[in-house]
Amino acid sequence: MIINSNDIKPIYIQIAEGIEEDILKGITEEETQVMSTTEFSQVYGINPATTRKAMNILVDKGILYKRRGLGMFVTIGARNKIKVWKRQEFLNNKLKSIIEEGKSIGISIEEIIMWLNKSRA
Repeated sequence: MIINSNDIKPIYIQIAEGIEEDILKGITEEETQVMSTTEFSQVYGINPATTRKAMNILVDKGILYKRRGLGMFVTIGARNKIKVWKRQEFLNNKLKSIIEEGKSIGISIEEIIMWLNKSRA
């Protein structure tokens, strides 16, 4: 995970997204423990409160859960939840933006589809 203090995205969001990416890629498996807030703080040189904020976001999303006295663990089904959200985000935001930008410069949806099909070959 890379934390960029110069990024416009807040550090706690970068941490939450980094954990989600690790889960999505299978680096962090479901039902396994993630680093503690103290470990995150030491490894990345950030404030523990910032890490706690990221963890709380993931708990609220149902990606992590806390085992009393043991720490934070990845929820069963977390990987699938993340895939569903990322897919929706891609379709609703990125793909829509590509289509709108294409239209504004005279590229039809059909041309976009043609280029997508060419890229698969």
